[in-house]
Parts: sequence; C-alpha cells; structure tokens
Amino acid sequence: MKTIICCLLLLCLLPAGALANDSLPYDCYNYDYWNNILYTPAPYVPDGSLGGAGLMWEGSPLGAFRSPQDLCVSPDGKIYLADTGNNRIIVIDGGLKNVLQVIDHFEADGAAQTFSSPTGVAVSQNRQLYVADSQNHRIVVLELDGTFVKYVQNPQSEVLDEGYIFTPLKVSVDYADRVYCVAQNMFQGIMVFTAEGDFTGFFGTISVKISLWEKFWRKFSTKEERSKQQLFIPTEFTGIDVDDEGFVYASNKDTDGMQAVRRLNPKGQDVIRKGLKENLGGDLVFGTVGNYSGPSQIVDVVYRDHGIYSLLDARRGRVFTYDHEGNLLYIFGGIGTQEGTFRTPAAIEQLGSRLLVLDAQQGNVNIFSETEYGRLINQAVSLRYNGDEALAVPLWSEVLRLDENNELANAGIGKAYLSAGDNEKAMTYLRRGMNRAYYSVAFKRWRNEALRGNISWFLTTLIVLIVLIVVIRRVILPRRAARRKERGHAA
Repeated sequence: MKTIICCLLLLCLLPAGALANDSLPYDCYNYDYWNNILYTPAPYVPDGSLGGAGLMWEGSPLGAFRSPQDLCVSPDGKIYLADTGNNRIIVIDGGLKNVLQVIDHFEADGAAQTFSSPTGVAVSQNRQLYVADSQNHRIVVLELDGTFVKYVQNPQSEVLDEGYIFTPLKVSVDYADRVYCVAQNMFQGIMVFTAEGDFTGFFGTISVKISLWEKFWRKFSTKEERSKQQLFIPTEFTGIDVDDEGFVYASNKDTDGMQAVRRLNPKGQDVIRKGLKENLGGDLVFGTVGNYSGPSQIVDVVYRDHGIYSLLDARRGRVFTYDHEGNLLYIFGGIGTQEGTFRTPAAIEQLGSRLLVLDAQQGNVNIFSETEYGRLINQAVSLRYNGDEALAVPLWSEVLRLDENNELANAGIGKAYLSAGDNEKAMTYLRRGMNRAYYSVAFKRWRNEALRGNISWFLTTLIVLIVLIVVIRRVILPRRAARRKERGHAA
C-alpha cells in the first residue's frame, strides 16, 4: 500500500506532459531566450499511418505506394497523393479510410496519356487538379473527375537558357489560377504561369550574399583559382503553399540555418516576420543527432490558417511550427521506423485539426492528432491573430499549467494585460516571457502613469523645497552671518 501511495505521489510531481512524452518515439521541445532546449509536453501525437497496401480500390488491393513525393488536401477535404513510383494520383476520403479515385491516365489529343514520375500535386479553389508531371516535363491540369483541361509546358522566354528543359517538381495555385512551380535546377526563383499557361517570369529569387573577404579574394585571384572557387548562385526552393490572401509561402535550402521559409507578396518580396530570435531555419542548435548534423533541411511548408505555418525537416524528421510573428510554437517528430517517425519525410499537409506527413521511403502517410497542449497553443495564437488578446488569456494560463516554462504563454498574457492597460501585471508576465520589446513599452506606460498619478504631490514637494531653500538663503543664513559678525565685534 505504501508503495502505491509513493508511486502516486511521484506521478503528481512529474511535469505535465512527461508521461505522454515517455511513450513517444521522439522528443518534443522548444528553445528559451538563451537558446537552451526546453522539453515540452507533446503538441501532436501519432494517430496511425496510411499505406497503399492497406487500401482497396474497385474490390482489389490498391498496392503499396512507391516513393510518393507530395500530397495536398482539397477545399472539400479530400486527400490527393502523388504516388510517384507508380505514376498515378490517389484520391482518398477525408476519413483516411477509402480510396475514391485512382488517376493513372487521361484522354488528351485524341489518345490516352499517362504520367511519368509525378512529384507534385495541388487542387485550386476552382476545383481543378494540377499535377507536376516531372519526367514528361509538363504540368497537367485536370478536372477533379479526371477530364483533361490543358498542359502547362515548354515555357518560352529570353530569360531562360537556350535549350532549357522544363522539369516541374512542386506546384501550387492561387485564387486567380496563377500557377507557381518549383522546377528542377532552377535557381532564378519560382516559375510563374498565367491561368492560360503562359510563362511570365520568376518569383521570389533568393540572392546569395558574398562576404567582403570573398569579394576581395575573387578580385585578386587568377582565372584558374576563380574556376575552382564556389559558385555563388541563388538558393533553390523546395516546397510551396499559398494562403487565403494570395501570399506564397515557400521553403528553401538554407545552409546557415537562419531562414528556410519566405512569405512572398504579389511583387515577389519577402514580407515574413522573423520574431525576436530573427530565425526561421528550424533548429537553433544543430549539433550531431545520430548520423545527422548541421542545420535543418527544410523540404516543405504548409500554411495552416490564422498566420500559423509548419515546416518539415528532412534531416532530423522534425516539424517546426511558427506563428504570424515568427515565434517558434513547438517542435515534434524524428527519424526512425517507429510509428510517428520518418525515414525520408517529403511533404506535410493539414487535415482539419490533424497533420499529415508523407514519408517517401516508407511509402506511407503519418497521421498526427493535436493534444490538449497543442490545441491550446493553436487556439490562443489564432485569437491573438484576430486581435482577441483578452480571450486568449485563459488559454495561455492553461498552457502555463501544462508547461510552466513556456515563454510564449507568459508573453501572450503580458500582451493581453498591456492591451487592457494593466501595465504592472503586463511587466510581470513580459519579464517571465523574456519579451524585452513589449516590456519596455509596458514600463514606459507604467512610469508615465506613476508620474501622472503623483504629479500633485511631486509639485507640492518641489514648491516646499524651493520655499525652504529661499528662506534658508535669504533669512536664516543672513541672520546667522550677522550674529557671527556681532560676536566678533564684541570680542
């Protein structure tokens, strides 16, 4: 009996979320102000996986997925999966149980056409399917029933190299049916096509910065030495998604681990917010984990509404989620073969409150459901995004109950108190949240309020002091001087 009581007491003393995390095959963590790793409750937990071998189509087994490279969720909640190795597109219902359609051919130009290694898939708001038919060097546009609409292929422009071969890898479409394509070996940026399929140029080119030393060395080195030096070419994009406002979220290769995602406006300018740490590159500390070292290798991005977006790291199998201000919300996932881990993560999508991660090597879709911890953070951030700071306070308080070290929750409560005009409480929570910018605002407001509230006492005291100084200098001191003078004459 004593043993049972001791065990129960020990369980009560464990930090919130510790029990759930012990059963997970990956760590869940975040970083504090000093970039120290803080382990957190799990924001998402594995909720099964989906592979082709377990699905049926027209009374027969569908067969295993082979090296699938992309998936998307349509506006009506269906999942479209690019089964790359099997040259087909699989359509699955929102319950992730039934195959609704298999598209492995279509009729065009009076003949049956097939796909060759389709690596990207997207469904537009106008309910049309776009397939990056990679090795056929085209984007195929179909109605959702598989009826052919058009090709996007053979782009022509003076800005393209002579003999350029168009090899689309990822594709996305905005509300105006503009097509955004990440193409193989295309460093100039994302390729943009009109709704009619005409190439209009590049979008969001990322220039590589050259240090002063490298510029100096290249200037004075010989032709042979320059030929052996690193080529400074723009960075490649790896994944793409479009939000409801038409802004393009694009992930990119990032050798510095500082910024692996951009939010591009219609002009192609990056308008993403980087947060207090000025870092959108995944892991802040990238030591060796197993056989994986170096910064995160972000391969895809998904926009998740209310300014929240998630990045997928192929190097360590992590999922990093940020808010619209660039704050890192939570991290989960890992490399492995257990449920909830990946061998070669390739794409990420959102399905309602769940997240789907496609594993190319294992040929399956990993399903993750949000926990109470993840739900509270998501809802609180959404409320703050909509300007409802006060409504978010109870949610942030619950987050702190589960994770007392959560700086974002403290900062969120502090901002709410700041908006409500309670600057003293705002200072307390903002200090705990290590948010110096907002703490400075709260302190200035508190100081000004203190001065305004005590201005009458301050002025009264100041006047009294001035009167005392005048009396002392004009009355008391002259009298003392006169008395000393009189005593001197008397002596």
